[in-house]
Amino acid sequence: MTHTCDAIVISCIDFRIQKYVSHWLKERYPKYRSFDRVALSGGVFDLYAILNQIDISDRLHKIKNVLLINHEDCGAYGDAGSYEHHVHDLTRAVKMTKTLYPHLNITAYYLHMDGTFDAIAV
Repeated sequence: MTHTCDAIVISCIDFRIQKYVSHWLKERYPKYRSFDRVALSGGVFDLYAILNQIDISDRLHKIKNVLLINHEDCGAYGDAGSYEHHVHDLTRAVKMTKTLYPHLNITAYYLHMDGTFDAIAV
């Protein structure tokens, strides 16, 4: 039996963002019926852990889309967690993922603590 889903969503473990991410997914991606959800401290902070999760989701669930989400005031980044640093890391994660998985549609977002999302152009 094959189990498939529409996308993998990778975000931080921070409890403060979970309601925003869940609501945003329903509003922004209503056509996606199912997601693999991954939460790791720092979102894409540990790129190799992220790539491992994408690989597993791709192999086992035949995903078509990858959504990467970092957020403001992230404890994993600490004082180095500027908007520019997050954009840099998200851009690097998108480029590396596209290199390894060219068949996947990859998008990145920065979540502000007021619940608004910025799409990161790569």
